[in-house]
Amino acid sequence: MTTSWLQSLRVQIGFALLAIFLVLAGTLTYTLFKLNLRQHDYLILNLTGQMRVISQTMVEQARYYRVQAAESYASGNHGLEIYAQDLQKQTTLFNQIVISLEDRQIAADLTPDPEHGKIICTWDDQSRLQMSKTAADWKQFKTGLDSQLGGHSEQSRLILAAKYIEERGNVLVQSSERLAQAFQYMMQAKLDEIRLFQWLAAGMGIILLGVVVYMIQRLVIRPLNITLEGFSQVANGNFKHRLPVLARNEIGQMTWAFNRLTERLNSMFRLTDRINQGKKLDEMLAFVYEELHSFVPLDWVGVFYASPDGSNLSLERHFSQRSMGLKEGDCFDIHLGGLAAISQTPLALSLSTADIAPNSLDEVLLNNGLNAAVYLLLPTQGSNRAVMVFASEVQAYEREHVEFLTNIAGTISHVLEKTVVMESLVASAVQGLAKLAESRDPETGDHLTRMALYSALVAEELARAGSYVHCITPAYVRDVYHFAPMHDIGKVGVPDGILLKPGKLNNEERKEMERHPTIGAEVLRRCEAQLKAQGHSMFQIGIEIAESHHEKFDGSGYPVGLKGQDIPLSARIVAVADVFDALTSKRPYKEAWTIEKAISVMQENSGTHFDPEVFAAMLRTLPRMMTIYNRLKHI
Repeated sequence: MTTSWLQSLRVQIGFALLAIFLVLAGTLTYTLFKLNLRQHDYLILNLTGQMRVISQTMVEQARYYRVQAAESYASGNHGLEIYAQDLQKQTTLFNQIVISLEDRQIAADLTPDPEHGKIICTWDDQSRLQMSKTAADWKQFKTGLDSQLGGHSEQSRLILAAKYIEERGNVLVQSSERLAQAFQYMMQAKLDEIRLFQWLAAGMGIILLGVVVYMIQRLVIRPLNITLEGFSQVANGNFKHRLPVLARNEIGQMTWAFNRLTERLNSMFRLTDRINQGKKLDEMLAFVYEELHSFVPLDWVGVFYASPDGSNLSLERHFSQRSMGLKEGDCFDIHLGGLAAISQTPLALSLSTADIAPNSLDEVLLNNGLNAAVYLLLPTQGSNRAVMVFASEVQAYEREHVEFLTNIAGTISHVLEKTVVMESLVASAVQGLAKLAESRDPETGDHLTRMALYSALVAEELARAGSYVHCITPAYVRDVYHFAPMHDIGKVGVPDGILLKPGKLNNEERKEMERHPTIGAEVLRRCEAQLKAQGHSMFQIGIEIAESHHEKFDGSGYPVGLKGQDIPLSARIVAVADVFDALTSKRPYKEAWTIEKAISVMQENSGTHFDPEVFAAMLRTLPRMMTIYNRLKHI
């Protein structure tokens, strides 16, 4: 499971926290900026306040000067000089303030810190309009004042100026007051704007914080609680429990990994249970394939036994759902360092890029479309060292796949030993029983060996083409080979006087002889019952062969008179092999027939005695049968 960077929980929460940080930083920056502007506004408000004070002072001084003018001049011109100086300072300062405010740039000498230079003002429309009116009132007032101060004596000029100020000064005072009031409204509006922005920023911050809390609750806390419950379920042994993958973020990845873990644990336990219940190595390999191929690339699995010197591998069993150019018993040289290399660590190969040796297992796998293989040395006891090989179409196995396969090697090895030992015991038992039957009829020579090999060849041929392709497996062929020698095991229950009689049998003797299939089947059923009591089942093919190998395809055989497909296929195969060997072998009561005569007679009985398709398979494999015949013939 992959997660894009936009789906990452860290990125999502990081974006949310970044948004909160940007809101806080923006709010702080905006507030500091506005507060800095308010310092300018306070300076402007101070200047407009000065304008109002100056205008009021000018009016008051003008009134005072007119009342006290005569007395002041009588005592000298000291009062005249003071009033003239004050009026000059007041008009100069007022004019300087008006010019600065009208230009929206306050001169440095009007600021508290002249070193900072001019201050640029930002006003609203009402303040600018009022400023224009105030500036116009001042210009008109100043023009009139200048006209009164020009063209007269010093005393008369001041008296006329004082009279002018007293008459017209209230207009300037009111204009200055309106300007100061406009600036106060502007500052209040800016303060309200700052408050509104802070409320909006606080609201946005709360919303973003709520979003982060919701994200943490939905994307972190809730999935974690569900995951904890899942761990509790698994801890209690419920390995089938799966967690819902609620998102594709890190928590989703953890949930997906948890499900993969429980799936693998469940598969491993199920695999262990199934392969412990398996009776044969073929079943074990089929179980391994079925349980592992869903989460480990797997298209073929095989078990090999290493030679004593560890230089080559012999294929013991394999399983695949595809047709492979491999058969049990094939031997291959071990590539890349031999068995020692595999024993050190699992050997994972990318066959498409590896140095492939000619006629090696790697080459066979690659030629069958398998591009990667893993070699595992199973920790078996004794001298039989087993190697398990997994192969797939993928270009290379990942490390996690190799580690997983390595971890299950112990379980597979344990079951491998159990199945191989059990099969060895069964094979030994079969050989012992076959020898028991052979000891009652010693004149048959290598009949059991030949007819077992013939039976296996015919079964292999039926597995290649025809109606029985889907029901004949390597295990089936192997069972036919193992149990074919037991077809006459029932002869142990036939009296020696009948079994060893040199001449023809009478009717009663023949009836007694024809009981040997039933006796043989009963013997093997008892063996099967004993094995089933131990949880195994291995004699079914042997029972079919022993009981039905004298049945005929047209229903005229014995002991039951089965017909056609009702006769077990294994018995039909053994019947062909048994009759062919009996006809081509020397017996006390006859000479060996030629191959041509035997085939001709059997051809006449195809469809009556023999299954036509089975007989046709025998004809196709006759060249291979002749090799066995020439090597083991007894004439």
